[in-house]
Amino acid sequence: MPTSIQPARNWFDQGGQAYARFRPEYPTELAVFLASAAPDRRLALDVGCGNGQLTRLLAPCFERVAGIDPSADQIANAQPQPNIDYRCAPAEQIPLPDACASLVTAAQAAHWFDLPAFYREARRIAAPGAILALVSYGVLKLDPALDARFQTFYRDEIGPYWPAERKLVDTGYATIDFPFAELAPPALEIRCAWRLPEFLGYLSTWSAVRSAREAGQERLLTAFVEEFGAAWGDPGTVRTVCWPINMRIGRL
Repeated sequence: MPTSIQPARNWFDQGGQAYARFRPEYPTELAVFLASAAPDRRLALDVGCGNGQLTRLLAPCFERVAGIDPSADQIANAQPQPNIDYRCAPAEQIPLPDACASLVTAAQAAHWFDLPAFYREARRIAAPGAILALVSYGVLKLDPALDARFQTFYRDEIGPYWPAERKLVDTGYATIDFPFAELAPPALEIRCAWRLPEFLGYLSTWSAVRSAREAGQERLLTAFVEEFGAAWGDPGTVRTVCWPINMRIGRL
């Protein structure tokens, strides 16, 4: 094997802490924009918060932030902060009182929701003039020497193992029902400087990777690591990874 990376089974079996370790962080500019659009800075709610990536980013911009997620494992891996309240709850049954939230966000999560039920709850808890933002990030981009191989893996090899909802993320939620007066979001992106182990750790968090492993397609993953690792070169080499940020944002 041309690199010192461990076999793919080690990289694609990270367990519950992988999201906290490897998911890319949103830029500070995203939280600043969302806070500027909200009517005040009293309370922001992050729905489907996972381990709290966007939740933590919102904390300096608001007096209080609440993060809810149906996964107890995700909540257990969220980093506590004094003004953040994490709770285990679904998007369709938000444990907050009426008319309390100035901002409601869902980052890389809305495609899993029962949207009509979630929208009803968002309207219920929304303070006057509150903002709802469905945030997602698109397919990552690498430098040309690596990007072509990655795109083939994403589209043709691991592609059949993505759930149908993934298409909604890839299109930036452009086709979902969003019955609110929309605002124009700024152009933003996520940028990470990663070594090869961090990149493979991120891939280990994909639902499609888990599905491929459950289907007995370990060799598909191993082959990708071997070929992609050879193209990457020294596993310690730092490379830039970028994702475009997409948003549907409107006033509740």
